[in-house]
Amino acid sequence: MNLDFYFASGNANPAWRGRSLRSFEAPLGQAQVGRFPDGEIEIKIHETSGARIVLSFSPRAKPANDNLMELLLLIDALRRASAHRITAVIPYFGYGRQDRKAQPRVPISSKLVSN
Repeated sequence: MNLDFYFASGNANPAWRGRSLRSFEAPLGQAQVGRFPDGEIEIKIHETSGARIVLSFSPRAKPANDNLMELLLLIDALRRASAHRITAVIPYFGYGRQDRKAQPRVPISSKLVSN
């Protein structure tokens, strides 16, 4: 099966996205990432991805929680657009320091974010 590639990206760091895309020969997918009036993130994919492999570029810059939520919503929207496979390119993995249970009653945040 011959699969096509394309890229999806949020608003976390447009300059980084542009530099990254120049090294690949694949188009940037048509997605709209915005905000509702109450600040919630709104994502709409303007195409069906079908049998494509989608690379989602999401640098985890400040504010980390907003960018993480944007990434999760983008992945969910791509799944609903019938993406065959989604790979998240995350150069900095936020919550990576919390990778084990160091004390009682503390979360293993890296596992939660990975799942």
